[in-house]
Amino acid sequence: MKILKNRAKLQSVCALLSIFTLTAFHIPFFRHVLENVESGFNAVLIFTSLVIIMLVANYFAYYLLLWLGRGAGRFILAFSFIADAITLYFINTFDVIIDDSMMGNVFNTKFSEASGFFSLGAVLYVLLLGILPSVYIFWRKIDFGSFKRFGSHIGVSLALILAIVFANMSNWTWMDRNSTVLGSLLMPWSYTVNSVRYHNHVRERNREEIKLPDAVFKNDGKNVCVLVIGESARRDHFSLYGYERKTNPLLEADSVKAIPAVSAATYTTGGVKAILDHAPEDRLYEILPNYMFRAGADVIWRTSNWGEPPVHIDRYLTVDELKRIYPEADDRYDGILMEGLADEINSSAKNKVLIVIHTSTSHGPSYNKHYPEQFEVFTPVCTTVEMAKADRDELINSYDNSILYTDYILHSAIESLKTLPEDWQKCLIYVSDHGESLGEGNLYMHGVPMSIAPKEQIEIPFIVWTDGSRKVRDLAQVGQYHVFHSVMNFLGAESDIYDANMNIFEEPVR
Repeated sequence: MKILKNRAKLQSVCALLSIFTLTAFHIPFFRHVLENVESGFNAVLIFTSLVIIMLVANYFAYYLLLWLGRGAGRFILAFSFIADAITLYFINTFDVIIDDSMMGNVFNTKFSEASGFFSLGAVLYVLLLGILPSVYIFWRKIDFGSFKRFGSHIGVSLALILAIVFANMSNWTWMDRNSTVLGSLLMPWSYTVNSVRYHNHVRERNREEIKLPDAVFKNDGKNVCVLVIGESARRDHFSLYGYERKTNPLLEADSVKAIPAVSAATYTTGGVKAILDHAPEDRLYEILPNYMFRAGADVIWRTSNWGEPPVHIDRYLTVDELKRIYPEADDRYDGILMEGLADEINSSAKNKVLIVIHTSTSHGPSYNKHYPEQFEVFTPVCTTVEMAKADRDELINSYDNSILYTDYILHSAIESLKTLPEDWQKCLIYVSDHGESLGEGNLYMHGVPMSIAPKEQIEIPFIVWTDGSRKVRDLAQVGQYHVFHSVMNFLGAESDIYDANMNIFEEPVR
């Protein structure tokens, strides 16, 4: 500890911190560089240039921050090292890409959900790579030097950065081609820049909800649609689509229609928005529940999840609220979302009813915590959150059990609909927000940008049940935007925004 009492020059402290940042937090960055650059002298030039520019850029940033910020600069640096450690844990453990959509997942994740990602490994990352360097930053006595020295160090650093950048002009094409992944692995810039980008996008989308053309219901018949939004459900693990394991025994007996589908995004907020939107739009248009509610339908939202666009209806029910209504229900699992479904529909004063149920049944990494014990059919199961270290067979077992439980809760909803009086026309639509990687290509969970996303993260189930009053068209493939127009058609809603080509139903039988 004696060394911490000696006063060190600012440039020495910044050089040490820059080297630490390079070696501690950027192994994934340089691994990606080596995997994607061709061999030869140019590869050496790119690799060496990136090492130097990262060292100098961090030196420049740390020198500027500490000289200008002094005590505040120490706090900012300590925070960044802890954040870098957490980010590196997620990159190494779950192989995530830190872009603006991933930061959206971070900002929209509840603590109860986020806590499921952490383990002893996470504690060690934070302690060794975050807390210890922070202690050094606060205890190290620093000789900040004169303004003249500050100016010379900043000037030389900036000049060196520019020189290296222009020396690599011939490699700018390579840099641009790999910028998405490289930027996501560059700390602390990845999460800081993408946090700003995410909040800018949210502010832009939420400036105002753009109203759609007024909708009217063309008849007074009783129609109810239950729309179930799944979480992280990949199509190829549903036996309805040919999976060798019987993960959908109840739905198979229910004679549902299983249509191949693809998601519009690989993350929850993007996937849910697509399910509720009338068309691919970055702007915030009136979403399906708001639109049907404004048209006069009875709309109920039940959720154990998060990430939907703003919902403007009278009845938005979380698990806590459902637990108060149904105190005997088990609020640990999504089965509570199906409690009292038929009674709620029967008690409606409206002839048009839309119930949206947003589940979280297959949310990773702790798949085994999302279903009751009796659904642990495929064993043994994975119990660790460090998926890359898990036995893959155990990981798949726990995930498949979550799909088996999904089968049960969807069947429960169908059974509730079957109890309604004959004068109701009934349907259930189930579609997932996105898929899920389970170790293919060393990828886990979801969130990979669509431009490079594997099929496991975008191929999703789209399952439909009707009471026989409507038939489902034979379609080779659908997308999430089919939901909006199909629900409109089933409920008998008409408007200029309706697109018959995006409707999955044939004309009514009766």
